[in-house]
Amino acid sequence: MDRIDAMQAFVRVVETGSFTKAAETLQASKTRVTQLVKQLETHLRVELLHRTTRKVNVTADGAAYYERAVRLLADLDDAETSLSAASDTPRGRLRVDVPTPLASLVVVPALPGFHARYPDLQLDLGVSDRKVDLIDENVDCVVRGGELSETSLRARHVADLPLGVYAAPDYLARNGTPEHPQALEDSHHRIIGYRGSRSGRPLAHVMQRGDEQLSLQGRHVLSVDDGNAYLAAGIAGMGVMWLPQYMARTPLARGELVPLFEDWQLQAMPLYVAFPPSRHVSRKLRVFIDWMVEVLAEHAPAIQPPAGHAVA
Repeated sequence: MDRIDAMQAFVRVVETGSFTKAAETLQASKTRVTQLVKQLETHLRVELLHRTTRKVNVTADGAAYYERAVRLLADLDDAETSLSAASDTPRGRLRVDVPTPLASLVVVPALPGFHARYPDLQLDLGVSDRKVDLIDENVDCVVRGGELSETSLRARHVADLPLGVYAAPDYLARNGTPEHPQALEDSHHRIIGYRGSRSGRPLAHVMQRGDEQLSLQGRHVLSVDDGNAYLAAGIAGMGVMWLPQYMARTPLARGELVPLFEDWQLQAMPLYVAFPPSRHVSRKLRVFIDWMVEVLAEHAPAIQPPAGHAVA
């Protein structure tokens, strides 16, 4: 029995709650994972897992061993990446999930610089706006916008994305340019709904100017759950939209979008890199998070408003 392989198999079974899921994330057969865990139990002379036909539960001894195994595997990873040249060039595989527009507009274009700096890191990049289960899908970290609702996750705040309100010239030609945000509640105006992954319902938008504050839901004939589709719908003239400014920069320059309500302030969208509480913050994860902070500061700064307008 390779004790390290057995520990890794046991940890993945605990984290996924399933021998089948553990085998998938380890790219091994279920039989192999089952054998490794059984061999580990035999070696330790304790039962680590309760197995039934429906689920797998960790025993009291198994829970205690799991905590130590996670630390030992993390220490081993650090030891391997801290030796000589490896301390300057972290190596290994890092599984990351990033929202669609952030990936296409910011992260992917900046990746050549990342790989030039860390040539021995293999980055497995998942690109989606869906809510990723970090444990079941064996993902090291996710980049998420908005306040985190999962209190079980650890996270680092990496940026605050300024927001703005925009519409296509065709939309404004058909419906008129609203002078006040409240006009978006009128029957002839439409917004484009963006469905949050947590609630599945279009999000409300809070705006403020001096002492005046309002929350807008608006009316929509289209709602989407993907950032790139949301941007495309706005450019197509489907309605008014709220965008992080980094997404609006190119369409503004091309004349595809027009900014609205520039004297109103919108609360910036916080951006986090989140990871499971049991997942060790290895050197490879640390350098990725630090790189994300650099990239966002360089490629997603606020758009400067015209003179006389407040920063949105």
